[in-house]
Amino acid sequence: MARIYFETLGCDKNLVDSEKMLGLLLTEGHSFTDEAEKADILIVNTCSFIGDAKKESIDAILRLADFKKLPHKPHLIAAGCLAQRYQDEILKELPELDAVIGTSSYPHIAEAVALLLKEPAKTEPGLRFFDDINALPLLKERILTGGGHTAYLKIAEGCDKFCTYCAIPYVRGKYRSVPMEDILDEAERLVREGVRELILVAQETTLYGTDLYGEKMLPQLLLKLEALPDLEWIRLLYGYPEELTDEMIDTIARSSKICHYIDLPVQHASDSVLARMGRRTCRAEFENKIKQLRRKIPDIILRTTLLCGFPGETEEDHAANLDFIKKMRFDRLGVFAYSREEGTAADRMKGQIPQRTKEKRRKELMLAQQKVAWDNNKRRIGSRMRVMIEGRLADEEIYVARSYGDAPDVDGYVFLNSQAELESGRFVTVRITAAREYDLIGELV
Repeated sequence: MARIYFETLGCDKNLVDSEKMLGLLLTEGHSFTDEAEKADILIVNTCSFIGDAKKESIDAILRLADFKKLPHKPHLIAAGCLAQRYQDEILKELPELDAVIGTSSYPHIAEAVALLLKEPAKTEPGLRFFDDINALPLLKERILTGGGHTAYLKIAEGCDKFCTYCAIPYVRGKYRSVPMEDILDEAERLVREGVRELILVAQETTLYGTDLYGEKMLPQLLLKLEALPDLEWIRLLYGYPEELTDEMIDTIARSSKICHYIDLPVQHASDSVLARMGRRTCRAEFENKIKQLRRKIPDIILRTTLLCGFPGETEEDHAANLDFIKKMRFDRLGVFAYSREEGTAADRMKGQIPQRTKEKRRKELMLAQQKVAWDNNKRRIGSRMRVMIEGRLADEEIYVARSYGDAPDVDGYVFLNSQAELESGRFVTVRITAAREYDLIGELV
């Protein structure tokens, strides 16, 4: 049996794949270590969404490859999006790798480890595991790596939209929903293990069920999840606004467990840019959907992302984004500079924007959002919130918590002072006493 060091890069959907690989390896009798120098097998689950992510993945592979010089000569495996996207080149360009595993092939991880352990030296030219990109691997085993009280629940894989800037369909395949019975089975097991918050993720959650059942089934899935005892919060990420139905909005509004929070990837506020992006919507539809959400769910927290510097983006297009931020007043908003991705339609477009201009526009958008977020947070002073304890700052009586309006890792926190011992995963009520740009300060009620 091997000691395994495992590193995950990229998105929360990648994290779910990693946790399922870890679960499978554990059932095979392997153990894990946080110290790469002590490992027999080094595994990195890679990302290739944008240029920076590809660089981070390659840097991680090269960094871990240094440990192969140790006397016990550990083996190195790359899994995930970078391996899938560059499956024909990766072993040639990164000969340090002993095996590569594609995005639909992670159930082969135990097989890869077993084969490498039989080899006293590197297997030439390297093991390759690439199944049909449209396969839907389902593994029951899973090891949670995020503390145990919150877990991501992947309800679908892949994407059919083929936005002109995005390579996801080429590395993750077509949109395919996980059967509802499998999702509910996994959710029940997670809740039995102590999970109190389930965060539903996919490339697009709002289309769940269309391929399997012929209609959008996310409301029905949410109602079944809501019935799970001991589950406190259900959170939705990656819901495209043009796919958000009245039934879905009403389901959120009526629920006591579904957080009044949703992530709506808008990407841009200029109709001309949206058309070049291949988005099947427009700014007016965005604004109408946001108004509908706020009318039916007055305490809704809305998050979105904008992409700046898309090919052909003019100063007028950029001004439209600035105006949209100030007018729509999103509670949470992230901005990314456009990254050219080979193989996508946008990579071949004329009018590529200089990097300096992209970064300038990104900073301007973030400064505009910072003011909006600060104003929104100040209005919450004096209110009461139910929060989940995440942990405590070292050597201080200050606890870190999240409200229904805060998704882990991407949003802010609620900090509270308490001399009483508060366990992670516990829900308490706080009164907000102060605000920062992105975080809140509170006291126990």
